[in-house]
Amino acid sequence: MSKYIELNNDNFEETTKEGIALVDFWAPWCGPCRMLAPVIDELAQEFDGKAKICKVNSDEEQDLAVKFGVRSIPTIIFMKDGEVVDTMIGASSKQAFVDKLNSLI
Repeated sequence: MSKYIELNNDNFEETTKEGIALVDFWAPWCGPCRMLAPVIDELAQEFDGKAKICKVNSDEEQDLAVKFGVRSIPTIIFMKDGEVVDTMIGASSKQAFVDKLNSLI
């Protein structure tokens, strides 16, 4: 069972520099973030080997949140080979994430 990758300042660049990555900026106190958590877990399983599904606790990793201009959470950024290619703000449907990931693969 694959699990999402927890990102921080130390492993962010190394993890996202190659391939496709979905990065979920979240916080423990955020209701929509908690609603999104099971979807992120499912995506991590379904896209295992095809895309990296990652989470950043924006309370603990404020430098990363600032770097990527995260002003509200959840913010999901889609990266390809280290470059941000799209951003979704707020909780979206699982299908919206699946469609976006599939378009990048």
